[in-house]
Amino acid sequence: MKRLLIATAMTVAAPFNVQAGADFVEGDKIFGGDAELGATLTTGNTETTSVKGRVNMKHELGNWENQYLLEALYKEDSGVETGKRYFGLIQADYKFNEKSYLFINANHEIDPFTGFDSTSTASSGYGYKFVDTEKTRFNVEIGPGYKYKRLDDENAAEKGYDTEDSWVVHGVANFETQITDSSKFGQMFVADYGDTFEGRSETFITANIVGALAMKFAVIVRYNDTPLDGKESTDTETNMTLLYSF
Repeated sequence: MKRLLIATAMTVAAPFNVQAGADFVEGDKIFGGDAELGATLTTGNTETTSVKGRVNMKHELGNWENQYLLEALYKEDSGVETGKRYFGLIQADYKFNEKSYLFINANHEIDPFTGFDSTSTASSGYGYKFVDTEKTRFNVEIGPGYKYKRLDDENAAEKGYDTEDSWVVHGVANFETQITDSSKFGQMFVADYGDTFEGRSETFITANIVGALAMKFAVIVRYNDTPLDGKESTDTETNMTLLYSF
């Protein structure tokens, strides 16, 4: 745990230390992002609730580009909680040139339905933009990382320990392209390989409704090749949300 705290502290501190000494010249500072929200409510013979929210922000200053991401998912069926997930991420990219950059990343996830109270990961490495045009972007990132997991009380009692940790190889492949003037397609894959292999894939399509408001359809697949006893190795999530860019 001590190693994770040190790695996370370095990750969070690095971009802000550089920014503090930078010149805030008008026009050099860029901040923007998007927020999405979707909900499903049914009553009568079946009572279900599903809420998905996400805020993704980017801050660009000089050679630094920082990302701040927050996600929340909640599901309930006939008064019984069937899904709950909270995720937060911060990433800082230092650009060497228009193609190459160094990334530093830290994220934290709470998903009790996996058998873990929380999962934290810190990583850093090299990123490269193979394509970066107004219509299409494709970049890849790879580097070492450290993953720390805390088991819930039931699984901790069964296994005789309450935490798991390992060094991992962290990789990301991200592709986005403009299909038409009002629609976009994207595919992202994130993988951590260490004592176990864990991956996450997100495929999405967005279509503009009016102005900065769009509709987003996404399919998310999460995979763990060594799930806890009684848990599935693959989780899928399909949602339709409203997306607002700012």
